[in-house]
Amino acid sequence: MTIALRTPEADGLTEAVDALREWQDDAQPIQLHPGDLGWFRRFGARATAAAVRTWSRDGRILAVGLLDGPRLFRVTTAPDVRRDEELARRLADDVTRPERGVLGPGTADVEAPMDSPVHDLLAERGWQAGEPWTPLRHDLTGPVPDPGVRIEVVRPERVGDRVAVQRASFDSSTFTEERWHAMAAGAPYADARCLVAYDERGAAVATVTVWSAGPGRPGLLEPLGTHRDHRGHGHGRAIAVAAAAALRELGSSSALVCTPTANTPAVATYASAGFRELPGTRDSHREG
Repeated sequence: MTIALRTPEADGLTEAVDALREWQDDAQPIQLHPGDLGWFRRFGARATAAAVRTWSRDGRILAVGLLDGPRLFRVTTAPDVRRDEELARRLADDVTRPERGVLGPGTADVEAPMDSPVHDLLAERGWQAGEPWTPLRHDLTGPVPDPGVRIEVVRPERVGDRVAVQRASFDSSTFTEERWHAMAAGAPYADARCLVAYDERGAAVATVTVWSAGPGRPGLLEPLGTHRDHRGHGHGRAIAVAAAAALRELGSSSALVCTPTANTPAVATYASAGFRELPGTRDSHREG
């Protein structure tokens, strides 16, 4: 059967999210997670659907991708077809040919699991290894220690704190209360939690959103940030510990996070919170 590429309608996103949930496994390399689509959902259902691509054969979704910005395409496949030559070649062709409607011309990056042949096929087309990333994993089969600070699950009355810390953690953040509500209205958020950490004076100092993929599957931290005025006091470690605990309560087998390898303070923070480094990853990069 021919492999079909499609962009889902807004009401068809659930099928892609469900496929991503099914594919999450601690035995697999870190990959696109339903939480990645959940976090993108802050831009609304239509924008999220427009950024998603699926590849199907005989009615079954084999791969799901997310255009996470105009120059970054993130894609993963069902584990049993990860080495499928026809699928890998179709993915490589589609991301390198602008007329296919996946990536435009010029500078671009493609994120795929490191055991995917897509990277080798892109290298044959002149792509190079991109920025190194460090994935980290926290095993959740055992108890998680107390984070040592007050942690609150974000309800509508605390959205202002959630948004304020996000914007104070990332200089380029465009997060708003409206976007939080758009994210929370999406299907992936049914298995997600936003947390805010407060210091002894009651100031909101750190935040994280955690995304479950269902009981017995790895969950994701995306994003995590510490308020720029409250750094250096262990709040990043505390919210990372709280994130792991929240995912354990949701039934996740582990907590995953990925950060640029060059961001050594972030890697150290996660390590101090009980996360262990996994083999590094690199995107495939094309110069403009």
